[in-house]
Order: sequence, then structure tokens, then C-alpha cells
Amino acid sequence: MVVAPLSRGTIAMTDSALAAQRHSHNPSAGAAVTAVLPLAGRLLIAAIFLISGVMKLAAPAGTIGYIQSVGLPLPELGLAIAVVVEIGGGLALILGYRTRAVAAALALFTLATALLFHVNLADQNQLIHFFKNLAITGGLLQVVAFGAPRLSLDSRRG
Repeated sequence: MVVAPLSRGTIAMTDSALAAQRHSHNPSAGAAVTAVLPLAGRLLIAAIFLISGVMKLAAPAGTIGYIQSVGLPLPELGLAIAVVVEIGGGLALILGYRTRAVAAALALFTLATALLFHVNLADQNQLIHFFKNLAITGGLLQVVAFGAPRLSLDSRRG
């Protein structure tokens, strides 16, 4: 057990020592947590992409109009790209298929969406969407960094 002295004779354990002690009593519980939590995180992040992509398919005119309103060219192509990225990327993220590459693509897409569509930060709704997109991008960068360790197609590919 690694400890670090604090003031007045108290001691504190390092994070790694605490984690080791926690899992030493039940190592299978630690393994289950490290297997399930990345999958749960991927599911939660992917949900917003899947829902958004399906909503775009259900009402394409609204998305096309929104793309046009910010002055981007080829709004129909933009809609098609968004649907493919959101639904395809969301499903791939859930399945853990090429997880790091998919998460990187979704992170770039989400950051671009923030910078193209949510830049009126004086509007509270736009401000919230801008920072929501930044938060999602941050979560996706965690997936890029750590991948899908278990419960994924990537782990089966070796």
C-alpha cells in the first residue's frame, strides 16, 4: 500500500493504491466494471447521434433549411453526410467497430457542427448547444484515447 504523508501525521493513499485495495477484495468486480463502463459510455454518447440522425430522416426539410440558413452550399448533400455520420457512426460506436477512428470522425463532426451552427453565443439556446457539442467532443476524445477495451467488435479483431 502506497501512502503519502499529510500534515499533522495523517496519511493519504494514492489513487492507484486505493483502486488496488478496492479491487483486491473482489477482482472479478473490477473486471466487470472495466468491461461494462466503456460500453455504457459508448451507448450514451451514441444515443444522441442515432436520435438526431433518425430525426433528420423523418423531417429532412427542417435540416435542409437550417443548413441553408447558415449559408452553407449543397444543403441536400450536407443532410446526407449528417445522416450517414450520425446513424452510421452511432451504430459503429455502440458495436465498438473501429472505435477510435469512428470516435475521431464523430468528434470532428461534432466540433464542426458547434462551430458552424451554434456560434451565436448571445442566444442562450445556442450557447448551451455549443458547449454541449464541446462536451460530447471531449467524451469522444476519451474514446479515441482509450478505445473499446472489451465488449466490442474491436476486441474480437485482436
